Amino acid sequence: MEVAEGEEAIRRVQSLTQSGLSQVPPQYIQPPQTRPILPSHPPQTQHIPIIDLFGFDPTHIQSTRDSIARACRDWGAFHVINHGVPTSLLHRIRHAGLSFFNDLSMPDKLRYSCSPGAAASEGYGSRMLVNHDDADQVLDWRDYFDHHTFPLSRRNPNKWPEFPSGYRETVAKYGDEMKNLAQKLMALISESLGLRPSCIEDAAGELYQNITISYYPPCPQPELTLGLQSHSDMGFITLLIQDQVSGLQALKNCGGDSESWVTVEPLEDAILVILGDQTEIITNGKYKSCVHRAITNPDRARLSVAAFHDPAKTVRISPASELIDESSPAKYRGVVYGDYVKSWYTKGPEGKRNIDALLLES
Repeated sequence: MEVAEGEEAIRRVQSLTQSGLSQVPPQYIQPPQTRPILPSHPPQTQHIPIIDLFGFDPTHIQSTRDSIARACRDWGAFHVINHGVPTSLLHRIRHAGLSFFNDLSMPDKLRYSCSPGAAASEGYGSRMLVNHDDADQVLDWRDYFDHHTFPLSRRNPNKWPEFPSGYRETVAKYGDEMKNLAQKLMALISESLGLRPSCIEDAAGELYQNITISYYPPCPQPELTLGLQSHSDMGFITLLIQDQVSGLQALKNCGGDSESWVTVEPLEDAILVILGDQTEIITNGKYKSCVHRAITNPDRARLSVAAFHDPAKTVRISPASELIDESSPAKYRGVVYGDYVKSWYTKGPEGKRNIDALLLES
């Protein structure tokens, strides 16, 4: 989900850190209103829900649906445990990502660079939504590798690193497992609203999946930067794992106009489920996409692996007809997903401004 722009993009954030700089370059400094308030030592009082899937045991399905419904209404995100994905695979994909970023030389990494000037291009990059016409564009303190994994017609492991040994096989297996889990979760989310289990997946057309491994190097001035700017994801559902370094934050509505950033503490064998904008649209706003961001720290690098699950770009997404009546009219106008993606990359995410543009007057 990034754009690499010619020679200027060769300077990766990791290389900036390795150069020993003591101050953040100006293009990475956030304006005062978006700078993070770094977490203090007192423990936070709110936490992302943790939902036990019990290996999808049918005897627990109803309670699982109820828990998912509450989490989707209140947070738009939740951790799942006993999800059926081998924990050894979670460890292998994290190890593969860390080895790519830490053990390969910069020239070797740059062999896999994203195509210049193309949004969502596959490969190694560091810049999101670079626009040379926008002098105020603020860059994220992050490098990444994006893999196209579904449909299988998009999957070309020859575009992925050969090092460490087994990298390509690990990413392919991880993509298969994440797609399977995403399909099961979309069915539970649909059912939790009284919809047929296939409602969300049917709306997707053919399910598209990208796997993005993000690397957030240590930052000398974390109070001035963001590893990833505030945004909600474009598609249906994102499945994310972290290493043991905190940095991901979710925006929680505390009632009325009050909102607060809640740190999503890493859980080693859990998978974080993040609802995207298309799920908010198809559920007619009953479930909200989750606004999130990543903060940085001065001492430790951080790694995350996100599996994005999106509709085909030719599909039109609208509120499910079963959720619309006189007392609950449609809240969003329908949108062709390809047009939504183009708007996202053209305007930038900036919280939920893209989905807010689809709101109908009540």
